[in-house]
Amino acid sequence: MTVTPSVIKTVIVEREFAHTPEKVWRALTQPHLISEWLMKNDFAPVVGHSFNLQGEWGGVLDCEVLVVEQLKTLSYSWNLKHDDPAFDLRSVVTFSISPTATGTLLRMEQSGFRPDQRQAFGGARAGWPQFLTKLEQVLAERT
Repeated sequence: MTVTPSVIKTVIVEREFAHTPEKVWRALTQPHLISEWLMKNDFAPVVGHSFNLQGEWGGVLDCEVLVVEQLKTLSYSWNLKHDDPAFDLRSVVTFSISPTATGTLLRMEQSGFRPDQRQAFGGARAGWPQFLTKLEQVLAERT
């Protein structure tokens, strides 16, 4: 009998913004700005801080800040508890920012999707580009 190891799936979206790394960092770390492009939250950029993201669909994500490297990296857990344990999602979202000649390259990676989580993985693949489009609007208008 051959056992195939589980393959953990990852969603990666990269986008270049015509804004400074400082401006992108503010949009990633200030709760009122996060609310405008991602979800309502009680975020604080402090390692170990537990916070919630409240989706428009009524769901609540339980999160914890894992890494804060000013103007470089922000990482937090992204966990969704479901009535059916098969739909529980335990993942990590990491934002990496790098200066470019014309602004900032933002790399978003959400890792930890199990092979049986096709719906969650598909939702993340469709959702993150939309969130980053909203982020671009926030950067242009608010920061």
